[in-house]
Amino acid sequence: MNESEFLAVAVAVLDAIEVQVDRWYDEQDIDIEGERNGNVLTLSFEDRSQVVINTQAPMQEIWVASRSGGFHYRLQEDGSWFDSRNNKELADALSEIISEQANTGLRVSLS
Repeated sequence: MNESEFLAVAVAVLDAIEVQVDRWYDEQDIDIEGERNGNVLTLSFEDRSQVVINTQAPMQEIWVASRSGGFHYRLQEDGSWFDSRNNKELADALSEIISEQANTGLRVSLS
């Protein structure tokens, strides 16, 4: 996969997350602010903590930085994203990370 193909797939993931954050705010009054700057999505929480999700085109990965650590997710042939170290799926990991920082149970979908 070349860099532009990778970016198209990765940006769609960022778009999906951003839409969900907006929906949580509008429909459930959950105070998470999403701010997009190019291929970086920063989620800011009420307690001032943040989750930063960004694309790393040269590595063909999505990186996540949060209070619980930094994680690198690589696209699999089936379209799923898995952590390169602990083999955790991106949507599951983000669901845990965001739920913890928002102090409420939330489920992230990447589509």
